[in-house]
Amino acid sequence: MNLTLDIGNTHAKLAVFDDKLIMVKNFKAKFIDDNINDFLKLYPSIRNLIVCSVINRDLNFDNYNFKNVHFVSESTKIPFTNLYNTKTTLGNDRIALVSRASFKYSNKNVLIIDAGSCITYDFINESNEYFGGAISPGMNMRFKSLNEFTSNLPLTKPINKAIISGSNTQDSIISGVINGVIFEIEGFIDQYSSKYNNLTVILTGGDSDFLSKRLKISIFANQNFLLEGLNDLVKLNIST
Repeated sequence: MNLTLDIGNTHAKLAVFDDKLIMVKNFKAKFIDDNINDFLKLYPSIRNLIVCSVINRDLNFDNYNFKNVHFVSESTKIPFTNLYNTKTTLGNDRIALVSRASFKYSNKNVLIIDAGSCITYDFINESNEYFGGAISPGMNMRFKSLNEFTSNLPLTKPINKAIISGSNTQDSIISGVINGVIFEIEGFIDQYSSKYNNLTVILTGGDSDFLSKRLKISIFANQNFLLEGLNDLVKLNIST
């Protein structure tokens, strides 16, 4: 059995795989050790741990009885041709996402959109070549920036209500942020679709469920896409 650990800016995710996904848990990153202990008690057959982290933090798992531990990095063996110009700066999360697309959608043009703290766009073509993509502020980052970098705008949160023309300041912020994100995502999809035939679009990340209900374009929403990519990388990087 494999344990995958995805560490984001504020939260982390653990998932157990035994060929297929068995269990996922989302928690605050400071509680990693407690949650690993809980998972090992529930699933004592776990032998391998693979870690994807986007934060600069010393991580040590020597105290656990894992047979193998692998940290995703620029030296990780990957299933695609990486044509990114600055490979050492490519986020570990993006490596895992593109790896999953390479495994699951081989010989297809795939755009992976990860909507979390930031929104990342990653493209892999039907020849299994990865060129890169784009990075923009995530939805909550946009709400926070309007509050932090202005004198009078309040801190606002997304709501499950479609607003085009805000009749007050709060609704205007909600309209601007949510519709701005939606129009951005749809714009990227349109650009890639116009250039590449039969484009497959994957939407993942913490905001994927919220956004998928508002997109008018056909997509596959999968919050566990990155975790599945980490499990795929076990096959290439860990001797099981």
